[in-house]
Amino acid sequence: MIQLHLLFISGVEIAFILVVVLLVFGADKIPEIARGLGKGLRQVKDATNDIKSEISKSADKQNIDLNLTKDVSKNVSDNLKQIKDDVEDFGGSIKRNL
Repeated sequence: MIQLHLLFISGVEIAFILVVVLLVFGADKIPEIARGLGKGLRQVKDATNDIKSEISKSADKQNIDLNLTKDVSKNVSDNLKQIKDDVEDFGGSIKRNL
């Protein structure tokens, strides 16, 4: 059986919330509400992209290398993966001995 867990809410709870929303707003208002939410999310995404592009443009004007942050995050990810592998190897040897 496949269970849907979204933010620790089960499928039954999601269905109950949807029924309550249907009862409160009515079937004819739900598409308008969804459309408004979609437009709002699109505006937030567009604003985020605009901010990212402005940061990139100002970094280019100041000759700041944005790849430095990417390199640092890659190094951190690699180190975390190495640590995880070492811990799993150590834990595996303990499990085998028990």
